[in-house]
Amino acid sequence: MRTSRPLERYYVLPCCLLLLNLCNEIIAYKARLIDDGLLRTLFIMGFVLFGASLVAFAIAPGLIWTVQSLRRTSRSNAGQVGEGFFLIGLGAVIFWLYYRNYLMGTEHILPAMWRNEILH
Repeated sequence: MRTSRPLERYYVLPCCLLLLNLCNEIIAYKARLIDDGLLRTLFIMGFVLFGASLVAFAIAPGLIWTVQSLRRTSRSNAGQVGEGFFLIGLGAVIFWLYYRNYLMGTEHILPAMWRNEILH
């Protein structure tokens, strides 16, 4: 279990912080639909607090549990290979989301029904 601390500190937690940043981008994107400044501020603050709590108490522990269970399920090197593939896949998914978000726009990482419909 000694390897779980460095894994948590140097890879899983930064990945979760990157996911939280993407959630903040989505929140800011959706907040553009609210015209009133006070309501927009309350919306952003509430959802950022909710997103941070979700990452801290659900997503990060879930990812760490998944990595630890991948390590426990195999007594041979296949467990380390599975863990490695999972971590590489996690990094690749986060990179893909960031790529789409910053080069194409936040609406390209959202499902079609979540996109802002701006009426002129």
